Amino acid sequence: MNRWKVAFFILAGAIIILVTTVIILATSPTEDVLIPNVENAEGSVLLVETTTKDFEKLALKYLGEALNTESIPIAVTVNDQIQIFSEVIAFGVSVPVQIDFEPSVNDSGNIHLKYSKIHVGKLNIPPSTVLKLLKEAIDFPSWILIRPNEEEIFVDLSQLSVGDGSRVRAKEIDLKNDRILLEVIVPNK
Repeated sequence: MNRWKVAFFILAGAIIILVTTVIILATSPTEDVLIPNVENAEGSVLLVETTTKDFEKLALKYLGEALNTESIPIAVTVNDQIQIFSEVIAFGVSVPVQIDFEPSVNDSGNIHLKYSKIHVGKLNIPPSTVLKLLKEAIDFPSWILIRPNEEEIFVDLSQLSVGDGSRVRAKEIDLKNDRILLEVIVPNK
């Protein structure tokens, strides 16, 4: 066989293989992308990832607006745990209080702050008593429920409106890795 005929068939075969490979790659399915589960969402869902410091600022902003005061009677710090600082009046004396909480997210996207450690001056007071005093001393908004018997604070994010009817749901709170995932549900009206 002639050298030119062999070269022609090799070149034609290479072109056919190249075109076939491009067609196969272009029409083959890609890796599956997981779509977030949106339960009862009435609007567009935005997934927001934030840091503990930005989450702390947001919490103080919405808490300050809800309490409708310029100076908030409590301070919130978010680091490896969520810490609440305040003062309670015990027997006519103002006593500084620090309560440390471990956050967890329930299936509805609300936050449970479960008591882990408490400091009440140098007193040894049960956490349920301190939470009860805190509940009586501060008029918390309706979306924050102090539950002394369960030794926790429940943050009902479904009751929190963040502007124009938008809602927030927590997806994940990983304080040790400085990662907090929130869903913002914006109504489609």
